[in-house]
Amino acid sequence: MSILDINTEETLEGKSKIVIKSTESLEQHDLQGNEDKNTPTTTPSKENVSENEKDEYHEVKRDLSKRHIAMIALGGTIGTGLFLGIANPLMISGPVGSLIAYLFLGTVVYSVTQSLGEMATFIPVTASFTIFSHRFLSPALGAANGYMYWFSWAMTFALELSVVGQIIQFWTFAVPLPAWISIFWVILTISNLFPVRIYGEIEFWIAFLKVNAILGFIIYCFCIVCGAGKTGPVGFRYWRNPGPWGTGIISSNIAEARFLGWASSLINAAFTFQGTELVGITAGEAANPRQTVPKAIRKVVFRILVFYILSLFFIGLLVPYDDVKLKSENSYVSSSPFIIAIENSGTKILPHIFNGVILVTIISAGNSNVYIGSRLLFGLAKNGTGPKLFAKTTKSGVPVFAVVFTSLFGALAFMETSTGGDEAFQWLLNVVGVAGFFSWLLISFAHIRFMQCLQSRGISRNDLPFKAKFMPYLAYYATIVMIIIIFFQGFTAFAPKFDVLNFFASYISVFLFFIFWGSFQLWFKCRYVWKLVDIDIDKDRREIEDRVWQDTTPANLWGKFWDFVA
Repeated sequence: MSILDINTEETLEGKSKIVIKSTESLEQHDLQGNEDKNTPTTTPSKENVSENEKDEYHEVKRDLSKRHIAMIALGGTIGTGLFLGIANPLMISGPVGSLIAYLFLGTVVYSVTQSLGEMATFIPVTASFTIFSHRFLSPALGAANGYMYWFSWAMTFALELSVVGQIIQFWTFAVPLPAWISIFWVILTISNLFPVRIYGEIEFWIAFLKVNAILGFIIYCFCIVCGAGKTGPVGFRYWRNPGPWGTGIISSNIAEARFLGWASSLINAAFTFQGTELVGITAGEAANPRQTVPKAIRKVVFRILVFYILSLFFIGLLVPYDDVKLKSENSYVSSSPFIIAIENSGTKILPHIFNGVILVTIISAGNSNVYIGSRLLFGLAKNGTGPKLFAKTTKSGVPVFAVVFTSLFGALAFMETSTGGDEAFQWLLNVVGVAGFFSWLLISFAHIRFMQCLQSRGISRNDLPFKAKFMPYLAYYATIVMIIIIFFQGFTAFAPKFDVLNFFASYISVFLFFIFWGSFQLWFKCRYVWKLVDIDIDKDRREIEDRVWQDTTPANLWGKFWDFVA
């Protein structure tokens, strides 16, 4: 149900009371706790800046349509993790073990996106889940989450820049890697200076290409499994020989080794699924967030499960886990199970076509990295936990200073070209690799506090624009699973013997998060977690509910077609 208007009334005791009116119900909740003098001001408003500065502060534009939001949410997780990252789980866990690992993590992804969807439709703001951590947990946790997550995307941008040239090396080594890094660095930075509707349109068509490529690959694999390739009918040949489970890792006991291999695949799957939460970044720029965000949330998880699980299933049928090509170092994509499956089937031209799809995917990912990082900085600045400079936008709604600052980290891609730089670069990636896990954890934890706050104010979740399913049980489930993954993701550092370098590479990001959290805790001098009466669930929401939104439901056949596709 959509809340239509909000009226402020004065009680006999002089306390403010908000009356929320709707077409179906009337809810009242007391906001006296939100007026606590210790509650920090979280958003730099236009009234608090000088007259000379007022014209420098704008807002991001709500120019992302329903099809943009849906495709960004879908395309955000289809990238290197799918095309290249599933090689390692296939090798150590086998086709069945890796499939089970991805299915299990799919349930966590579903839980997290349900939690995010309920909060992001109620309060649709840019960089929403970092703001939710601030709003529903504490300013210190919100700032720590925001900066860790921003740093991870800034570093990932550098990774994507270094990878683009290596993918092109599948065809030729004529152009040196530093030249490719420079070219795409400039292109992707400039592309993020255009209005967000242009970004949305570009990402829509690239995501459309990726989706069609994966669907085509699945159909192709089905034909090959049934006997269309030079190998004849494959069926479940490789599930019988070399087998369904893989050889595992670390232990000499085969059962124990396979379990540890499965656990390692579970962690790899968690890395692969990161990016599903991106719909929470775009909520503040959605044309009609109350209509577009819920539809994206409802559809995206099932689509990703179809693409990932079906792709992994067919790859497990066509590529044995002991295939030597999975360890190939000829080029960056030569070990991609997608490419190997096509090559093993004897199709000559298709590997080059699919490599082109991977190239476009990486370019798209780099474009998204700058977009996401800049909106995170914008959200942190608007929330009072970042420099005001990053809250300034152009008249077209682009946070230009946040874009440029995030893009500067692309220079780290040149480390890949220096002696010893590759190792240092991998260390930097390990530093931020767990940031996405902390984001999932804090999304779920913030949603638990959000639900508790609604209950304390007497607001029924049935009256929310989007009600998450199976709550609060899924939120607790995701919280527990993410805590386990965060602290056990580096278990290989302890066996077969303790490896100091591996330990720090795996856990320095955990230490870094707690350093951020502790530093901001001292800075804000706030509670570790807000009291329920101090949580502000009204800020940024009132203008959403007071605004008359244009219905984004398509009226013609062409619009309905793209609505179905998206």
